[in-house]
Amino acid sequence: QVQLVESGGGLVQAGDSLRLSCAASGRTSSPYAMAWFRLAPGKEREFVTGISRTVNYRDYADSVKGRFTISRDNARNTVYLEMNSLKPEDTAVYRCAATESRGSLTSVAYQYWGQGTQVTVSS
Repeated sequence: QVQLVESGGGLVQAGDSLRLSCAASGRTSSPYAMAWFRLAPGKEREFVTGISRTVNYRDYADSVKGRFTISRDNARNTVYLEMNSLKPEDTAVYRCAATESRGSLTSVAYQYWGQGTQVTVSS
């Protein structure tokens, strides 16, 4: 089992920045890839970005390209999400996920999920 703990959410104004973090621990603490998803009321879960553990591969949703950056620190089993130029439509619960499966970051099954951290962007 992998445990994921997110932090860094908060209430900000449009144009501000936030930095989220997700620390992985447990029996399997070196998953193949980790990713960020977000859930907003009335909307389906959306893939935001993901990163593989050993390969310099990243993927981003079109809605966040150029504004969000995912990074990793394998020694700390931690991934980060730098969120810049935030917009009200970015408001959601952001959840960290991890997978032991290989494949496309946008379609692979994620086995482990964090509890989520709220990001609210006011206009």
